[in-house]
Amino acid sequence: MFTGLVEATGRVLSLEQRGEQARLLLDIPFAHELELGESVAVNGCCLTVAQIEENQIAFDLLAQTLSLTSLGDLLENSLVNLERALLPTTRLGGHFVQGHVDATGQVLDLSPRGQDHRLEISLPEKVQRYCIPQGSIAIDGISLTIAELHATSAVFWIIPHTIQRTNLQQKSIGSRVNLEADLLAKYAARFHETR
Repeated sequence: MFTGLVEATGRVLSLEQRGEQARLLLDIPFAHELELGESVAVNGCCLTVAQIEENQIAFDLLAQTLSLTSLGDLLENSLVNLERALLPTTRLGGHFVQGHVDATGQVLDLSPRGQDHRLEISLPEKVQRYCIPQGSIAIDGISLTIAELHATSAVFWIIPHTIQRTNLQQKSIGSRVNLEADLLAKYAARFHETR
């Protein structure tokens, strides 16, 4: 379980294809605090630490992970958003994020508006149905509040801190991002459907 508050960004060292799977090697600033088998959200996708060598951490990506997420798009030197699993004593400043990506969307707009940025992301129907204005969604693992909800997209207002501390600084129109709808919204919808 995660909060959607990005702890740090890491840098992609390599993405090595291994048949239908892949191995992702990252340079992570808090690598010395990680242990084998620990969970880390990488661009909002919960991955397991498979190998540790100094600041270099390796993760194995399943074929399903590659097909459901944007992790297969990563290039050398790409920035990734990182968050370690939530501790019971940690403040929950974002919202409950599982690290289970529902789908990917595309950046439709990322433009400066004064000191802030306007971000618009396309939403497939299977994610949009769980969204409400002023509700939460994780975009590449970042807990964001929906400012405007449209039939096929959502708009967010991004403060300078978020641009500077996340991979949004490298995004452009057309970039794919991982989407995870709000967990509570998914449970509420399921409860309603089964009544």
